[in-house]
Amino acid sequence: MSYPGYPPTGYPPFPGYPPAGQESSFPSPGQYPYPSGFPPMGGGAYPPATSGGYPGAGGYPAPGGYPAPGGYPGAPQPGGAPAYPGSQGFGAPPGGAGFSGYPQPPSQSYGGGPAQVPVPGGFPGGQMPSQYSGGQVPYPSQPSAMTQGTQGTVQPAANFDALRDAEILRKAMKGFGTDEQAIVDVVSNRSNDQRQQIKAAFKTMYGKDLIKDLKSELSGNMEELILALFMPSTYYDAWSLRKAMQGAGTQECVLIEILCTRTNQEIREIVRCYQSEFGRDLEKDIRSDTSGHFERLLVSMCQGNRDENQSVNHQMAQEDAQRLYQAGEGRLGTDESCFNMVLATRSFPQLKAMMEAYSRMANRDLLSSVSREFSGYVESGLKAILQCALNRPAFFAERLYYSMKGAGTDDSTLVRIVVTRSEIDLVQIKQMFTQMYQKTLSTMIASDTSGDYRKLLLAIVGQ
Repeated sequence: MSYPGYPPTGYPPFPGYPPAGQESSFPSPGQYPYPSGFPPMGGGAYPPATSGGYPGAGGYPAPGGYPAPGGYPGAPQPGGAPAYPGSQGFGAPPGGAGFSGYPQPPSQSYGGGPAQVPVPGGFPGGQMPSQYSGGQVPYPSQPSAMTQGTQGTVQPAANFDALRDAEILRKAMKGFGTDEQAIVDVVSNRSNDQRQQIKAAFKTMYGKDLIKDLKSELSGNMEELILALFMPSTYYDAWSLRKAMQGAGTQECVLIEILCTRTNQEIREIVRCYQSEFGRDLEKDIRSDTSGHFERLLVSMCQGNRDENQSVNHQMAQEDAQRLYQAGEGRLGTDESCFNMVLATRSFPQLKAMMEAYSRMANRDLLSSVSREFSGYVESGLKAILQCALNRPAFFAERLYYSMKGAGTDDSTLVRIVVTRSEIDLVQIKQMFTQMYQKTLSTMIASDTSGDYRKLLLAIVGQ
């Protein structure tokens, strides 16, 4: 269901986002159309446990994978997660950022409209490390030119008719068996905003909840993927955070992926949605589920107060580089609060300039310094922020690669990234994936998944 006038003026600028024609509104707090008091106490786990899980028992990812020792520790078993309520919602697609150790685009714009997103080529200060931090994947050789701006693989359907789509889905689920191909054809070719309109039309026409009908017809990974596609985007981020912290253990890598890569506006919307839908305070949940410097970093991210001025102050960049050197490489021990302060407050263009200044001054890139000074989840979080300034698509390409590399598949990560980036920059992510791993994302998905789940993923990703 669309709401005119959203996003609000001054939406944090990431290239090409929100996709043209997909502006939709964000209701005021307390007006989300999901049932209050959700999720029910002690609600059942969602989605059904899959055989993939987080890869590598006791380690993430499989041996030899990313990141280096002291990076992502073994992922805990997921606890119960909120069930998905079946009424139409709100939202606009989430934004994102980049990840570790890739050569950055020489000039990356964070302005409002689509801008040139050049190919990663050099490294700050002209240095090109021979390998990613962790030592497992060489940097891509001179890559081919990337397209301009950012681009999703899913575009709003032309001549969209929510009533007709609702009827198609109803027929696909009626009677014996389910016509999964019809469901795939509709869902993969509609924007998130259009899917919300289909949900509303379905309830209007049949007096039934589309999500409940889909849940009764589907199972496993296919069910998780379909429900993720029908969740309003802001709700999906909030739901993913709740799921990551619910039950025994915490999925820290999910917290990093979302909180360290979203824009100020998106984070504020996620915080409001988390409170409205789950009746909980996101910052309090983070404080109770994490600790130490990692907790402080995530709490900083929750504020949604990063400077978003697009101009670069080169004097400040030089001073910050010197400050971080003295807080890390230039002393015995590490002043963690100094890293937190700089990385949590500076704009992405400012961080990029600071990283270049650091490389010239220290004769070492800042990402490798972070690896030397930090370990565990705080290291991974700091790297995620730095790569927002370097190359967003490369981060998501690497996350996708390691969700499928080795024995088993981390289906939740695969689904989450494909769904959240499908309308933003999945085209660029696919390009980086091919350059970094000499195989296409589609090829790897096809070899790691099966059945209708594979069909729908490939339909979203595109060949």
